[in-house]
Amino acid sequence: MSTSHLSSNTQATPHSESPAILIVKLSSLGDVLHTLPMVWDLRKRLPHAQIDWIVEEAYVHLLEPLKTSNTFRGIDRIIPVAFRRWRKQLFQWNTWREFFAMRAMLQAVPYDVVLETQGLIKSGMVCALARKSAHGMVTGLANATLHSGYEPMARRFYDESVQVPLKCHAIDRSRWVMCSALDWPLFDRRSEPPQFYPAEKTAALSPLMLEGMRLQSSGLPAPYILCFHATARAAKCWPNANWIAAGQALSTQGYQLIFPWGSPAEMKTSAHLASQIPGAIVPRAFSIEEAYRLIAHAALTIGVDTGLTHLSAVLGKPTIEIYCDSPRWKTEGYWSSKIANLGDFQSIPPVHAVLDQASALLK
Repeated sequence: MSTSHLSSNTQATPHSESPAILIVKLSSLGDVLHTLPMVWDLRKRLPHAQIDWIVEEAYVHLLEPLKTSNTFRGIDRIIPVAFRRWRKQLFQWNTWREFFAMRAMLQAVPYDVVLETQGLIKSGMVCALARKSAHGMVTGLANATLHSGYEPMARRFYDESVQVPLKCHAIDRSRWVMCSALDWPLFDRRSEPPQFYPAEKTAALSPLMLEGMRLQSSGLPAPYILCFHATARAAKCWPNANWIAAGQALSTQGYQLIFPWGSPAEMKTSAHLASQIPGAIVPRAFSIEEAYRLIAHAALTIGVDTGLTHLSAVLGKPTIEIYCDSPRWKTEGYWSSKIANLGDFQSIPPVHAVLDQASALLK
């Protein structure tokens, strides 16, 4: 196993024009979203490559808009995996039937390049299950970035480990691994900003109608603002009093506030917030596929550092990302003027800062 320290001065070396490449990024929502630019980067320099991606079944919908079609060349095969579900049903025959089917898909193609950008043992084990060509290489992370999960044992599954900066944006981190594996100069985020979804697919998304939504005379939803207040770690949440103050101010401007949720506890918080804001609603539960439609037609999304907020940012929609207890440099949306990033690690942004940015984005 080798360790690479890639720099922007790396000289590209010749590779096959049509290698078989496997991307191993299993979860979670935000991590998968921030790996999407890798597909565009690979297609830009290797238009004839085969590109496959293995991902947890819950996030397959995130990849489907990039699936190769008659009009678009993107991901050739999406390989679903269900580790989260399987570990709860370990002794059921159907679990093992699905596992062997997944392994058969990984063995169907001899991969020349396997890219593992998660740095976890389970991801490394997937790399070991994949079939490699005679000169196939597995490339992964040699170290963690600050405030990121990482399991050093995963390096045992790599042929090459890539040293990345301690402060490295999630998108740039994947680009470091990819460029090292393929002996490419490092992509410059300023001259080659990341791409996510084909614009025509985003534009074709129809509105999601929810009970309680105000409607215009056309039958379409009146302007609404999505508020993603919930996240897995309480310290990353923006104070409820701030949500209420911001929501009350925005509701006086004619916008309807919507407070989604993902668990019973989050639904209770959503109900509390909505009860303090005129016209605000708590929607029913919705899928990731439906989230695309809801976000695509929102006048604005305001959210903490969580996957659905990042989905709004990668869709190129007006978005305010609020950071309270996580470093902004790690996942901030830097690719569009429609994205405002507020706060930082242990630095909660005030209500007036959010309202100022909302006024600018809603013009």
